Amino acid sequence: MRFSEIPYERFDIEEVKKAFEDLIESGKNAKSGEELFEIHKKSYDLLSDVLTTVRIGNFRHDIDTKDEFYAKEKEYLDEQLPIIEQLSTEYRKVLFDSPYRAYLEEKIGKVAFKNIELANKSIRDDILPLMQEENVLVSRYDKLIASARINFNGEECNLSLMRKYLMDKDREVRKRAWKAYSEYFMSVTDEIDEIYDKLVKNRTAQAKTLGYDSFVELGYNRMVRNSYRRKEVENFRKQIKESFVPLVTKVNEQRRKQIGVDKLKYYDTDVYFKDGNPNPIGTPEEIMKAGQKMYKELSPETEEFFNFMMENEFFDVLGKKNKKQGGYMDYLPKYKAPFIFANFNATSDDVDVITHECGHAFQGYVTRDDEILEHNDITMETAEIHSMSMEYFAYGWMKEFFGDRAEDYLKMHIQSGLIFVPYGCMVDEFQHIVYDNPDMTPKERKEVWKELEKTYRPEMDYEDDEFFSNGGFWQKQGHLFSVPFYYIDYVLASVVAMQFAVWMKKDFKDAWKHYLELCKLSAKDFYEDMLAKAGLLSPFKDGTIEKLANDMEREAFK
Repeated sequence: MRFSEIPYERFDIEEVKKAFEDLIESGKNAKSGEELFEIHKKSYDLLSDVLTTVRIGNFRHDIDTKDEFYAKEKEYLDEQLPIIEQLSTEYRKVLFDSPYRAYLEEKIGKVAFKNIELANKSIRDDILPLMQEENVLVSRYDKLIASARINFNGEECNLSLMRKYLMDKDREVRKRAWKAYSEYFMSVTDEIDEIYDKLVKNRTAQAKTLGYDSFVELGYNRMVRNSYRRKEVENFRKQIKESFVPLVTKVNEQRRKQIGVDKLKYYDTDVYFKDGNPNPIGTPEEIMKAGQKMYKELSPETEEFFNFMMENEFFDVLGKKNKKQGGYMDYLPKYKAPFIFANFNATSDDVDVITHECGHAFQGYVTRDDEILEHNDITMETAEIHSMSMEYFAYGWMKEFFGDRAEDYLKMHIQSGLIFVPYGCMVDEFQHIVYDNPDMTPKERKEVWKELEKTYRPEMDYEDDEFFSNGGFWQKQGHLFSVPFYYIDYVLASVVAMQFAVWMKKDFKDAWKHYLELCKLSAKDFYEDMLAKAGLLSPFKDGTIEKLANDMEREAFK
């Protein structure tokens, strides 16, 4: 069924409550493991229907944030989601406490039960009003960012459409663009500070109510950190500071020479060549066609996947005025279908959608027939491996997208990938400090960001920009608002994907075979065990990051 033909009908929360209550009662009265598993399979049908409705509603709202019908549906869904989450948790407690738990573990796996344990520690009836308020605050931030309008070069741009100017080959153009971009954020920085302050205090109140010292531990549980915790993440960041920050300093010096300037400035942040970054050739339709050719040639599995996505309209990628910023993949369990949301903006970001988001979607597609839904409850540090690795596996087809500038794109991709790693760690450390100290003022939070930049991005020079030089850069990072502690997942996945990048240079077919194996493993095992099965090193182990930095330095400077 094409996405445009999929119906949307708001669920009745009272009916959903009744369905969960029936499952809970039936589960408690089950007389055997076999009977309990049959009851559990009914929960799959219920959750598939509810989650599909939620995701269709959110997706159609994100496509046009001014659509009145879906704006109201978004408000309804934001209000009901915490209730559904609590009902689902209560149901899963029945499985967790069941005398037939051992049988269920054999069926759905030990990972699933660890996830249930974390969920049990993450929600309770008395924090539902706070969770609903949290959703409202996140939506308020999203709407504010989506409503941005910047008049530049005779064009009215939202933040996504400004990207082409922020990366313009003319340094004066991009300097003016960054200034206009900065001025927009300066005009709303007090409101963003207010939203974030309320979010920090809200989440802290949730954590305190549940008995935590701070939101950090609760945040880890909500991100389903089921096999590592803060200690391992801190050690990972320490390794990045030691091995990647010096490497990125070298990369930035190389980039400075490539763009031909005496000193890098903040308006040079996303520029890699004097004649401008390579942009994709052709129309959006031609980019999609090139993607179809690439996936046809990559493997039989990817050919089948991409044809399915195209034939059933599971892409919405054109940039539009009222469209939510960013890009993502989500999954409609009722239809066993991934879908991709993005904002094409005539930059290399458009190709990254065809590789990165399709990496997510491909993994969802190859596991779509697994009847155990828990096997697809992938934690994000694993999910991002699928997407970031696909970016590297696509290298051989970049000529289809960039023509004679394909080699420039590959160089830019490696350099930008390396530069991102310390930045992602900085975002993570910032959040730890913020939630460890929830009573900080907005000004103090900005001071924290400024100090962290000295460690993680020592080359950054904001000149006298009023917004960025005073520690405001983080306010444009939406993950900080919507999914706290998510950002480190990108970094962990980056360094694993880089292992695939090194591997495929030696043996592409062998690397692809192990990548496909990792995709199919999905969430059947814990993170480090799963990496080992796919022949990959854990980012947490001492020595992994140093070795990878050396390998990637050879790639960046060859």
